[in-house]
This record gives sequence, structure tokens and C-alpha cells, in this order.
Amino acid sequence: MSPSEITQDQAEVVLVGCGAPNRGMGWYHAVQMLEGRIAHFKYVHVLTLFLHFSQTIQNNYSCPSASLDYIIEPWFLGPGSEGPGGPEFKEWASSVQSQHDATTTFLSSINDLPEPQNKPRVALISGRTADNPKLLGECIKKGCKCIYLEKPGAPTVKELEAMKVEAEEAGIEVLMGYNKNVCKYVRKTREFAETVPGSHVTFVSNNAYENTPESLGECFERNAEGMLKNMAIHELALLVSFYDVSVDNIESVTADKEFSSMQTLTGPSGKEFTDFDKIKFTIKTKTGKEVSVAADRCGGTDSYATVTDASGEEVFRYWMPDEEDKKNVQDLQTKYPTAMPYFFTQDPDYVTVKERVARHTVTGEEAEGVATIAVAVETMRVAEYLTPTLMEQLK
Repeated sequence: MSPSEITQDQAEVVLVGCGAPNRGMGWYHAVQMLEGRIAHFKYVHVLTLFLHFSQTIQNNYSCPSASLDYIIEPWFLGPGSEGPGGPEFKEWASSVQSQHDATTTFLSSINDLPEPQNKPRVALISGRTADNPKLLGECIKKGCKCIYLEKPGAPTVKELEAMKVEAEEAGIEVLMGYNKNVCKYVRKTREFAETVPGSHVTFVSNNAYENTPESLGECFERNAEGMLKNMAIHELALLVSFYDVSVDNIESVTADKEFSSMQTLTGPSGKEFTDFDKIKFTIKTKTGKEVSVAADRCGGTDSYATVTDASGEEVFRYWMPDEEDKKNVQDLQTKYPTAMPYFFTQDPDYVTVKERVARHTVTGEEAEGVATIAVAVETMRVAEYLTPTLMEQLK
């Protein structure tokens, strides 16, 4: 399908940044779109920064209206073409062209993108966090009506605030990829908590890294912004979105020292990085709300939330994935056995956010539950406030 064949109810989408196959969040966005699982998304342009190798699949969820037409890869189509990952990228590029009837064009620069073809253009930026300020500006210049920005958006509050101002001045809306804002387990937990007098909610996030200095050291270096700006940033966005948490409204924050752990480990580069490998804390707000978060790099593949009553007894727990979604997880694990496990547990939510952003861009319908860049700015402020506060408590 060529760009001129985009239907009237679809957005023209630019994917910026895929990362390594089976590891990069952008790669998994691409997989979902190649499957055609987002009805309002038409993947006309895919900008892949540091993309190595991938394969496309079709399944029962596939939608033939989704296609990839442009891939911009400055590294593997430039100085990195013969280095590590270069040959794999070439193989991937060949497979994309052969599986999609050679309708995909590979370019080396965002500046080579053609003008939008009378369709609303969405940029989905999923590159390296440090590159996002530059990438957002380039996408604005290329006629994007809306930008879907992956978390956390930028390395610092100052940079993210500058991006917000730049987008506002250009009249461009920026929505965030905080997919847990639309998760089933979050919705059901909040709904149940409202029925319990004196209830307390705890959001628990797990990853499945090996509990070794080598594995965690690589994790600390690759996610050098720190756990609260990376893995647990989704939970902080929930607190900002639904629990009135802001830096100005935090009355107290208390670390659970028995659960929590902070380490200084050596990464692959030989440099040392200090971060939490697991953290649990409770926030009380000045407006009377109280909520807890726990995050464990080595806790497994599933996330969940709990509700306790006024006596502290747990009365509700809802998992992600639930029984309804486990079959989908198993199918995806079979198709992508070496991919990051959390891709599969959150798979329906990634689809939901992309669909809502695309539908909003095309029809103007509210992107229900999807965080704005204003929420992202406050979430980053909270992360920057909590990190040194909790580290001090754990010394």
C-alpha cells in the first residue's frame, strides 16, 4: 500500500527509534504496527535509530491497512553499516522489503522525509532519551500534528519543559506513552479501592533481570537516568495522574528499608553506577491521599496492584496479565522467545495507547487516559525529587 492509498480514517505515522530487536521498545511498537493491530495507525514512515534486526509477523490480530513505507536509519545506513549490528540490519531491511512488496523506502535522515500527504501526521518518538529534544524539534519541522513521546521524554525536567514550550509555540500536541495509565489492572484496582473505606493502594512493578552484578550493572548503565526515571516512571505517572501527587503536594515520602536495596555496580564500560535494584515507598500528600509503589528489577515478569483495608489487611489483588490475557502472552512468547518479557504482559496496553492517540489525531476524539506532556513534566519533577530523598533514607 503506497502513502497515497492511506484511508481517510488513518493517521500517517513516523516511528522514530526502534532500538535492538527483542529489546528496544520502539522495535516492539514496530512489530505491533507491522501486524496491523492499530486500526487508525497507518505506518507510512518509520525512523529507526540504532535498529539492528527484526522480523515481521502476521497473526489473527493482523490488519492489512498498516504498512511501513519509510525507514530512516542514520547509523546503520551510515558509519555503523559495517560494524556490530550492521549486517543484521541489512538482513532485516531485506526482509521488510520482501514481506511488504518492496513498498518500504530506507532513508538516512529525518530531513529526507517528504511533506505529509493531506493526512494528519503523528510522530512516535521511541529513541534514546537523550536524543528526544532534538528529535522532537525535527519532527515538528516535518509537519507532525501530534507527537507520541515515549517515557520519560527527556533526561531532565528542564529539557522536557523546553520541549513542552517548543511544541506549544508550534501548536503541536504531545501525548505520552505511559501505557499503564490505560491498563486494565490499574482501572480495576482504582475502582475496587473506591468501594473500601480507608483503602490503601500499592502498585507493584517487576522486571526479570538476573540478580547478578553483571546483569544489573548492564541494566544500570543502559538506564543511567535511574530506576525512578525509567522502570518506575510509569507508576509515578499514575500517582501524578490519579492521586494528586506533585512535588509541591508531597507531605512525606517513606522508604520501606526492609524491602528496598541500592547498589553501586560496574557497567560494561567499566564505569560505576549507583541505583536501586528494588525500591518500595509510601507517599502522603498534603491533600490527604496516601499511596505506595514497589519496583523490583529482578522480581519477575508480572506487575500487579493491591488494595488493603483500614486495618491493613489485603482485600484485593489484580495482576497484569490476568487470566484473560495470558493466552496472548503465551502466543507472543512463542513467536518472540528472546524478546523482553514485559513486552508481552503489556501488549494490549501498547496497542490501546497508540490507537487512542491516532484516533484523537484523526477525529479529535479525546485520548482517554493518555498522559499529556504536562503530566510528564510533573512526573519527572517527582522522580528528581524522590531519587535523592530515598537514596538518603537507604544509606
